[in-house]
Amino acid sequence: MSDFCSRLGTVLQNRGCDIENESDYFTSAVVVPLVRHNGRLGVLFEVRSAGLNWQPGDICFPGGRIELDDAGPMEAAVRETREELGLPESAIEVLGPLSYMVSPIGVMLYPFAAYIKDYDLIRPNHGEVAEVFVAPLDYLLNSEPLTAHMELATRPLPDFPLELLENSYAKDWKRRTTYPVLFYQYGGHVIWGLTARVLFGFLNICRSLK
Repeated sequence: MSDFCSRLGTVLQNRGCDIENESDYFTSAVVVPLVRHNGRLGVLFEVRSAGLNWQPGDICFPGGRIELDDAGPMEAAVRETREELGLPESAIEVLGPLSYMVSPIGVMLYPFAAYIKDYDLIRPNHGEVAEVFVAPLDYLLNSEPLTAHMELATRPLPDFPLELLENSYAKDWKRRTTYPVLFYQYGGHVIWGLTARVLFGFLNICRSLK
């Protein structure tokens, strides 16, 4: 092996690997909050405020964008949860990370399971959260989501150098792939999209405990 390859191998084996193009994505972190409510263990969801620019009225988990001054995804998830639900840090017990998810539409999500120790401490920030509700965990564990499909397509924008590529390259919308979209329903609420995918993975982990 040449000296260059030997030195390169040493560098590669001792460096930490990360996601090279993470900055191309909207990186966010959420908490899947377990809470005891009305005598039953359940999962807490937020209804996004109607005044928000992005996905107003949708159902989501507490969380949001990972900021540069956050120590990492878990810290971002807890910070956002505290801000949105008005909770002290001592009220949130992080149980551990769930599988990371990359959305086809450009969202990289870091979810964490957590336990909120006292439901009565929750004071939603109504600038972001219209309301919260709790779906019993046993109900969710016995629910199967509806699965539908979305189509993803791409289109070159005006700064795209089509002249560098073969003439056969599509100059307008080009179908790329389809991907599944999950839907859960509870109490008149529809839980769907990335929130439903995170919930699906979380529930599968819970089922493995039985």
